[in-house]
Amino acid sequence: MHTVKPKKHLGQHFLTDKNIARKIAQTIQTKDYDLILEIGPGMGVMTQFLLEEYHKPVFVVEIDSESVKYLKKNFPKLENQIIEGDFLKLDLSKLFPGKQIAITGNFPYNISTQIVFKTLEQKETVPVFTGMFQKEVSERITAKHGNKTYGILSVLTQIYYHTEYLFTVNEQVFNPPPKVKSGVIRLIRKEKFPPVDYQYLKKIVKTAFNQRRKTLRNSLKSFNLSENLKQARIFAKRPEQLSPQEFVELAQMIKNDAKSTQQPD
Repeated sequence: MHTVKPKKHLGQHFLTDKNIARKIAQTIQTKDYDLILEIGPGMGVMTQFLLEEYHKPVFVVEIDSESVKYLKKNFPKLENQIIEGDFLKLDLSKLFPGKQIAITGNFPYNISTQIVFKTLEQKETVPVFTGMFQKEVSERITAKHGNKTYGILSVLTQIYYHTEYLFTVNEQVFNPPPKVKSGVIRLIRKEKFPPVDYQYLKKIVKTAFNQRRKTLRNSLKSFNLSENLKQARIFAKRPEQLSPQEFVELAQMIKNDAKSTQQPD
């Protein structure tokens, strides 16, 4: 039987253990979605269980033409549901207008954090997101404040989603085996989003963590904070000391401060 050769430049590590593939496929659980989108199915080891487990349409997005050919041949149920392309370039709301999408996958290591940021940009469309990353990335996404792995990815994800680290996967169940362990996580979208623009929040969080050893009073200087605002107790803290909710409050403070210090025309 023809198999697909994993390609290093695409960050492919094909899962070979069917029990683990089934276990990851079962992580979606919530029913608040219209269809499932699997990113990077490869040879479909997880896809087969998604098709078995759920009574909702399963779509896959795959950038590797050899994998696409394999899936078309071996998964007739996926007819017209294989998207050949780059997930990072997809606009889900245009591709699936009015639909809520559950995203899952064994994510390519080289773009896994970009997949999370892309999902955050399309969060109104994605109520549930599960899948496998390098263990270190999974730990960063789910880290609590005060933890050294807590950073930009942790804050932004946790502002919009409830995050959960589910289980660890050994290196030996992949072809080729990666040099690190993997971790499976689940994100369930929160019912309410904060009343602050995502891009504005992202800018503040990234600026703060780019100089994570400095206090916010120093790392956020580029926002032209008023002297009055800089005296607030929160600005004496370093970024990893703030919870995601405190970052939301911080963004609101900075936005209000900017408005109040604007000079009239």
